[in-house]
Amino acid sequence: MGRVTDKVALVTGGASGIGLSSATLLAKEGAKVVIADFNVDGAREAAQEIKSNGGEAVGIFLDAGDEISIMEAVEFTVKEYGTINVLYNNVGSTNLRKDLDIVNMDLDEWDRLMNLNLKSVLLGTRFAVPHMIKAGGGSIINTASMAGFFSDSIRSAYGASKAGVVNLTKYIATQYGKNKIRCNAVAPGLILTPAARNNMSPEVLDIFAKFNALPYHGEPEDIGNTVVFLASDEAKFITGQTIQVEGGHYIANPSIADFEEFMKKAQS
Repeated sequence: MGRVTDKVALVTGGASGIGLSSATLLAKEGAKVVIADFNVDGAREAAQEIKSNGGEAVGIFLDAGDEISIMEAVEFTVKEYGTINVLYNNVGSTNLRKDLDIVNMDLDEWDRLMNLNLKSVLLGTRFAVPHMIKAGGGSIINTASMAGFFSDSIRSAYGASKAGVVNLTKYIATQYGKNKIRCNAVAPGLILTPAARNNMSPEVLDIFAKFNALPYHGEPEDIGNTVVFLASDEAKFITGQTIQVEGGHYIANPSIADFEEFMKKAQS
């Protein structure tokens, strides 16, 4: 308890999944949290749940595709709590039906994902940094993705946008480090959010599990705990980094799981 006591945190996309877990854990560790989400009812419910458990939080509306809405979320945070110490740029989106291979992808979807996944990080940072400088520093945390490091047969726009987040994180860290502003990202692998559980069949989950170094999938709290660490003074000498929280899914030769099966059959 108390790892981020009295820090003021704005969490975008905080009404569910990774954002909700992060907001809840930040509040549990003493932060005053503004939960901003397009699902404003969900944001308010999340804030009320935090309050019922003794924390401090408020839920507000955010359209992360709109510059004015992002600015208003930052300004609300400062007006409500006097400052902003932590910004968690967590909003993100993907669409497997439209975000296809390069030739067949919907170009409007490319623009939408670049706006939501990448430009929103730029804008949130743009509006928060002056307040953080005034406060003597701060921590900016961005949600990247393992898709920003590795390619796929589809999700071209999503992967490109998340790769942009990884590098933008370094630029922010470089440009504002002398102001004692740290910027890091977290890159989740498969995390069993409610959306993932509802949209992925057991067969798909088994495919992911087959290639994990660890014998289980990630939970939203695994990302939330990483966010709390990066927000806290425990991470005061860490900046410009992307922490991969993915169960060792990408560390091995990609053929190792198939090779292990081959060896078992050969030895039987």
